[in-house]
Amino acid sequence: MSRVIEAPARSARSTAHGHRAARVRSGQWAAWAFLTPVVLYLLVFYAYPLYRNVELSLRNYTVRSFVQGDAPFAGFANYAKVFADATFGPALWHTVVFTLVSLALQFTIGLVLAMFFLKNFRLSATLRGLFLVPWLLPLIVSGSTWSWMLNSDSGVVNAVLAWLGIGPVNWLTSPDWSLWSVIIANIWIGIPFNLVVLYSGLQAIPPAIYEAAALDGANGWQRFWKVTFPLLRPVSAITLLLGLVYTLKVFDIIWIMTKGGPSGSSTTFATWSYRLGFGNLVPSFGPGAAVGNLLIVMALVFGLIYIRAQRRQAPV
Repeated sequence: MSRVIEAPARSARSTAHGHRAARVRSGQWAAWAFLTPVVLYLLVFYAYPLYRNVELSLRNYTVRSFVQGDAPFAGFANYAKVFADATFGPALWHTVVFTLVSLALQFTIGLVLAMFFLKNFRLSATLRGLFLVPWLLPLIVSGSTWSWMLNSDSGVVNAVLAWLGIGPVNWLTSPDWSLWSVIIANIWIGIPFNLVVLYSGLQAIPPAIYEAAALDGANGWQRFWKVTFPLLRPVSAITLLLGLVYTLKVFDIIWIMTKGGPSGSSTTFATWSYRLGFGNLVPSFGPGAAVGNLLIVMALVFGLIYIRAQRRQAPV
């Protein structure tokens, strides 16, 4: 009799196990169905162009061989040519200065504005929306506007300086000022991004923590350094990382305003890469791709530093 009862029980257990296995397989197929478009997108629009750029930097391409696809293999000769070029040192320095100064001021001004708008005064939402305008404008519009404003003869900036009794400044045509001119324009464009992200991070901090710090006798400055800044550190890190990756590859603003000049005084890796590949009468596709790959390596290194720092800060 017990054997007769055990047989249906085993059958029921096997049926339930089969249903669970079917549900697991169904979930796996659904996960792959959602994942496949993302993987295909990354392969087509990221992995393949990156592979082509690396392959381009390792061959001696001309216009004819670029069309026919029979460029001879050059190894690391293009990279050696780039490192030996007299433009490499200044372009690297300009890239570092442009990136670090832009990041520092964008983050600082964005954080100050985020804390200012956290008070939620009247018309704060409207003003916050107006601050997004530089971020929403096409870069060609922003670059053209700043070129007009910083024009040596008819620019509004020099007009204001003249009204203050200060002599005109050759913002775009002087080697001493051209790099700072494009830095100012890039800071203006990047402030809204920092404002939006940091404002969201500040809103996520519980007000009870500030109340507890105030009860302990902490003043405003101490509350910022002991409460706000540490709790905002993860948001600050990702904001700086994204800003770094974006700023390293900024091309539009510099090319529209100065084209990397005068005399290469505002040339960065991004503009140098474009000039090598497309800006000369005889294009140098290989060296141009090599400079572009150096930019990718720089962004990758900083990304790995960020990931390592996040892992160290993560609780065990």
